[in-house]
Amino acid sequence: MKQTIVVAVLFVVSVVLAISANVPAAADGPTATTSAPVAANASVADPGPRGEPIGAGGFIKNINPAVLAGAQDGATRFAELETFPGGLGPLYNSGPNGACSECHAQPAMGGSSPAAHAYPYIGQNPQATVDYSAGGANNVIPSFITPSGPVREMRLKYSRNANGSLNLNEPDGGVHDLYSVTGRSDAGSCQIGQPNFAQELASNNAVFRIPTPTYGDGLIEGIDDTTILANQAANAAIKAKMGISGQVNRSGNDGTITRFGWKAQNKSLLMFAGEAYNVEDGVTNELFTTQRPEPGHSLPPGCRTNKNPEDTSNPGMTGPAVNSDITAFASFMRMLDQPKPAPPTASTVRGLAVFALAGCALCHTPSMTTATSTFDPALSNVQANLFSDLLVHNMGTGLADGVSQGNANGQEFRTAPLWGLGQRVFFLHDGRTSDLVQAIRAHASSGSEANSSITLFNNMPASAQQDLLNFLRSL
Repeated sequence: MKQTIVVAVLFVVSVVLAISANVPAAADGPTATTSAPVAANASVADPGPRGEPIGAGGFIKNINPAVLAGAQDGATRFAELETFPGGLGPLYNSGPNGACSECHAQPAMGGSSPAAHAYPYIGQNPQATVDYSAGGANNVIPSFITPSGPVREMRLKYSRNANGSLNLNEPDGGVHDLYSVTGRSDAGSCQIGQPNFAQELASNNAVFRIPTPTYGDGLIEGIDDTTILANQAANAAIKAKMGISGQVNRSGNDGTITRFGWKAQNKSLLMFAGEAYNVEDGVTNELFTTQRPEPGHSLPPGCRTNKNPEDTSNPGMTGPAVNSDITAFASFMRMLDQPKPAPPTASTVRGLAVFALAGCALCHTPSMTTATSTFDPALSNVQANLFSDLLVHNMGTGLADGVSQGNANGQEFRTAPLWGLGQRVFFLHDGRTSDLVQAIRAHASSGSEANSSITLFNNMPASAQQDLLNFLRSL
C-alpha cells in the first residue's frame, strides 16, 4: 500500500530556510538565526483571530452527489434544536434546546467555541446567554460559564464519599452535565439537580474541556494506522534528544488507533457523534442506548421518560432520511474540507522555519496523506495538512487534568491539529486563554514533552517569535 509520510523535520528545516533566504527580512524583522536571544517575557503579541474570508466550513470538492446530499442533510440536522421529552436531557450541556451548531460555531458551523468579541455575527457563548429558567427550570449558570468565555463541559477528577468528602482512591473522570430539565413544565416528575459547582471548584476537583473543531475530520479518519505509526517512528534520534516520545491511543474493542477528542479517545466520527449526542444533549442513540445519570449515580425513575434509544435509523425511508441523526452528523463532519490558510507573507514563511527550528513539527506534523476511502473518492490519497501526529503526549503538570481515557493518562493529550488555528478564539483543552503566546508557554511544565521546544522558543529573538505567531495565525 502506498504510504505518504510527512517529510523528516530536518528536511522541513532545510526547505523552509532555503525559502526564507529568498524572502526579504526588511520591515518584518530578521530571521531566527540573525538576532540575539531574548527572555521569555519578550514583547511579542498574538495578532488575534483572522477575519474574513472564513477559511473553513465548506465541503470537500467533487463529492459524489449522493454523498453530498447526505452531508447536507447532516448539516441541517447539526443545526436543529432538541426538545424534551423526545430528545434533550434530562441532563445536558448546551442551551435549553441545544443544537450541535451552537457550540461548534467558530468561525463557521462545525468549528469550535464561539465568542462575541471576535465574531459578533455568531453571538456570545450560548451556554451563558440563554434563559435556563425557561418553562420553570431550576437551573443557575455556573461561575465558569461567561458570555465572553468558551463553551465548556465539566469533568471531575475524583468521586465523592457519602459524606461529601473527596474519595482520592476513586477517580471519576466523567462528564457532569451542567443543566437539567427539572422544574420545566414539560419535565413531568423528573427531579435531578445540578452539580455543586462551588464545592467542586473550591476542592480543585473540576476540570474543563471545550469543543474540538470538526473541519477536515474525514481526512483524519482516513489516515491509515500504518501511516501514523511510521510518522511516530520518524526522526527518533531528534525526538529522543528533545525528550519527545508520545504514544498512540487504541480502541479497547479492536486494538486499532483512536484519534478523535482531546485524548484521541474515539475511533471514528460515528462514535464521536454518538458520544457527543448522548453526553452533551442527553439524546440516546444506537451507539449509546441508555439515558445518562450523574456519573456514579442512578437516574431517578421520574426522569426515565423516553424510549431507548431516542435517535434511530429509519427503515423504509429513502435517501438521507433513512439515516439516524448520529449517522447524519458523521456524514456532515466527514465531508467538511480542511481549513484553508491565508496567503503566505514574508513573516509567515519565516515563521514556518521557526516552527521547525523550535521542534514544534516533531509533534505537530505538518501533513499526512489519507488512504483509499470507501466513503467517497474525494477522501482518497489527500494530503491532510493537519499539523498533528495524532499521538497523545505527556504535557506535564501544568496542563494535567487528572482524567484518563484509553491509553492516555491524566497528563497526556492528543497533539491538537493546528489547521484553522488562525480563526480560533480559545486555546488548550479547557479554553483557559485566548492569547496564543500564553497557550504556547503553557506547554512547558514539569514532565512536559514540550519543555525543550518552549525553551528554544523563549530563547529566540522577539522577531522570530513574532514570525511564529504570525505563521500560526495564518493557518
